[in-house]
Amino acid sequence: MASLTRVIENYINNLFSEMDEQAVSLRRKELAEIFGCVPSQINYVLRSRFTPERGYIVESQRGGHGYIRIFRLCYDIPEERINHIEEIVGDAVTDQEAKRLLTSLQERGMIDSRERILIEVALRHADELGSSEFDVSPYKRNAIQAELLKRMLRSLALA
Repeated sequence: MASLTRVIENYINNLFSEMDEQAVSLRRKELAEIFGCVPSQINYVLRSRFTPERGYIVESQRGGHGYIRIFRLCYDIPEERINHIEEIVGDAVTDQEAKRLLTSLQERGMIDSRERILIEVALRHADELGSSEFDVSPYKRNAIQAELLKRMLRSLALA
């Protein structure tokens, strides 16, 4: 049986598919009643599964007339993809963050599995060189990885 988090995530994704829209509006309390859970469980799903890294922006207002609006990000223009990449990578990225980001980009169809693997190998190599050959601090290695990641993803977005 799937976890409640996954069930709620699938429900929201199905709403996007059924409505064929770039935004879905929901009420936290109603969702909690549908799934027999507390509203904080809905918050957890939104914070962990509907993030900018995964291609979503969540807008919410709490209170009696509160709502949740989830926007699916769409990047048809290469410049929009590049701006998105710059925002989500930032100035420094750890190995784990890079892997999560690359997996998310692959799931969204922005890169394929071969590109993901090549980028992961390049980032791992840069990290190993920085730690063993050049004795670079962990923060500097993360900054180097972020810059390398952005350059590779920019190149793919423009290709």
